[in-house]
Amino acid sequence: MALRMWASSTANALKLSSSVSKSHLSPAFSISRCFSSVLEGLKYANSHEWVKHEGSVATIGITDHAQGHLGEVVFAELPELNSSVSKEKNFGAVESVKATSEILSPISGEVIEVNTKLTESPGLINTSPYEEGWMIKVKPSNPAELDTLMGPKEYTKFCEDEDAAH
Repeated sequence: MALRMWASSTANALKLSSSVSKSHLSPAFSISRCFSSVLEGLKYANSHEWVKHEGSVATIGITDHAQGHLGEVVFAELPELNSSVSKEKNFGAVESVKATSEILSPISGEVIEVNTKLTESPGLINTSPYEEGWMIKVKPSNPAELDTLMGPKEYTKFCEDEDAAH
């Protein structure tokens, strides 16, 4: 695990990219200058959540950029199954060694699945934010909301601009 994390951070520092996909949630990715991975095929909110829309299901989590700023995640609070989430409204929180942060939903809909692995292993949000660290799956109530989110290039630029401002 440590070797994989070292290799990943080295690849990031060297701005290497991969088109190899480990799973259906991991399409080819590009590396931004802020050294966070941003995946193709996902949509991004300016509050640093990502959405993968497949058919009638949207998978939601926090971005690599967000988890990097949070530090080690030690607790995740997630919504109940069958509850509703609303665009730009709080649906949960993550607690890290640095702070507690609310998680905002990038779209509205009904929660059809919750990643229960995060109860026992909240660190999956750090080690695998786009794969094993996803948070909820939602049946979108207004799929047009997806069109208001950023694509990978826009999100990468957003992160670079945000980091430059701090």
